[in-house]
Amino acid sequence: MDLYSASDWYDAEGLLTDDERLVLGRLRDFLETTAKPLVGDYWERGEFPYEIAQPLIDLDLMEPAELTANRTRPARGLYHGFRIFELARTDASIATFYTAQAGLFRTAIRVGASEEQKQEWMPQVIDFTLKGVFSLTEPEHGSDIAGGLATTARREPGTDTWVLDGAKRWIGGAFTADVLAVFARDVADGQVKAFLVPREAPGVTLEKIHRKTALRMMQNAHITLDGVRVTEADRLHNVNSFRDVAAMLRAMRSDVAWIATGIQAGAFEAALRYVTGREQFGRQLGGFQLVQEKLARMLGNLTSSLALVVRLTEQQEKGVYRDQDSALAKMQTSLLMRETVALAREVVGGNGITLDTEVARFHADAEAVYSYEGTHEINALIVGRALTGQSAFTK
Repeated sequence: MDLYSASDWYDAEGLLTDDERLVLGRLRDFLETTAKPLVGDYWERGEFPYEIAQPLIDLDLMEPAELTANRTRPARGLYHGFRIFELARTDASIATFYTAQAGLFRTAIRVGASEEQKQEWMPQVIDFTLKGVFSLTEPEHGSDIAGGLATTARREPGTDTWVLDGAKRWIGGAFTADVLAVFARDVADGQVKAFLVPREAPGVTLEKIHRKTALRMMQNAHITLDGVRVTEADRLHNVNSFRDVAAMLRAMRSDVAWIATGIQAGAFEAALRYVTGREQFGRQLGGFQLVQEKLARMLGNLTSSLALVVRLTEQQEKGVYRDQDSALAKMQTSLLMRETVALAREVVGGNGITLDTEVARFHADAEAVYSYEGTHEINALIVGRALTGQSAFTK
């Protein structure tokens, strides 16, 4: 059976238009012929294959002209979801690299910028002439960032200048960004604000995070902000509390759920390819009962996840954005992803710990995706709060 057909058992891709499938086919060909041959070696070295970055941008995937009537209307949410799915089924770092711009940074501008700011910045975001990253997580604050955010912003009296001090951590894509969308707490009112900080501004220091065992190709940065000065014009004017940041997170978690689903597809396809080509005990591995049972469970997880993210995206396309919906999708797809990549590792046997089969890469990268954009526990508590009307978060 064709691997792509096997992954999309119920033909969710059939919900796309012919033009949308054509654009995604262009991406799929690029990933298969240009990106995939590189990722194993780069993953092992802990480096990103930047030679694929510009060709990937040149594919015009964020708002393709043929899908948007030459950018007069946005592409559909399902197209955006399947674009993430295609990237992640090849490699989680490539998906994270692209969605750092197309998902996180774009959402920061779409939700946080004023109309005037959006008119100026959004076209540059879409064509990548303004590259940015979402800088929220801090060295001591991840899950508790809502109340614990420690980076400060102080406006100089009588001026339009803000001074930022603090640190951010795990910021993927920061080394190639033009600006960092930095979230800081205003010392005057205690509320969270957001600023576009030039990466090379005085007082900004970036350090690469080493010794990672997941998303090794993704270049994550530890960022220090020491007396960094930015103007009021570079503050995102619609971000005036953490409530505004939460509006961004509920939109972005759906992207991560698509990544978790794509990782399952990549691991499942790699495992299926292996067991239908490998022989043990004089017969093909795919002919053993226990192997087939594991393949069926992987497919069930993947199919369930794909159905979940498709329906979530359809709801969001109608304007229904609820914290509990995106939290449930991220929680469940990541949980199923963890089992799927473990089963893939099992059926490939000892070779499953080598990069040659691709399974090891998906298996390791899944651990990072399981945790970012809200851990399992945090997302479960968001859903639990919606179900019971009672918050179980600690103060």
